[in-house]
Amino acid sequence: MQDEIVSKTKRKLEMHELQALGAALVGLSGAHFERMVLPQALAQAVREARHIDSHEARRRQMQYIGKLMRKVDAEPIRAQLAAVEGGSAQERARHQRLEHWRVRLLEDDGALTEFAHEHAAADLQQLRALIRNARKEQAEGKPPRASRELFRVLREAAGG
Repeated sequence: MQDEIVSKTKRKLEMHELQALGAALVGLSGAHFERMVLPQALAQAVREARHIDSHEARRRQMQYIGKLMRKVDAEPIRAQLAAVEGGSAQERARHQRLEHWRVRLLEDDGALTEFAHEHAAADLQQLRALIRNARKEQAEGKPPRASRELFRVLREAAGG
């Protein structure tokens, strides 16, 4: 069988894709990056790149990360990045649902009963007090301290 000949253009494109994958690793938040399973040399190079301020030094470090990426299987890393990005989308959707509940609770007295049916662990007495205080703050134009506290309690009642 004949070895497949890969054009220089295709190799270069693959190198740029791996470098972009490395850049995505550098751009991750600290908590997400620490959960990634990476080869030790690659993880160390990414950590170093995160602390480099000089443009030229950072560019060279990114090229080095690209070189390291060519030596490892990139698919597991792509899958982990996709999971992190998907998790962020799920977290955004959860946040929006909770914000929707907070708005409904502040506008409609019947919404508390509906929330209690969906989330049996919710402390209704605490929620009533926070709703009352948040409405009072809104009416008086005060900072939304009770409204923030209401969101926190809703998040805990919804499991997290």
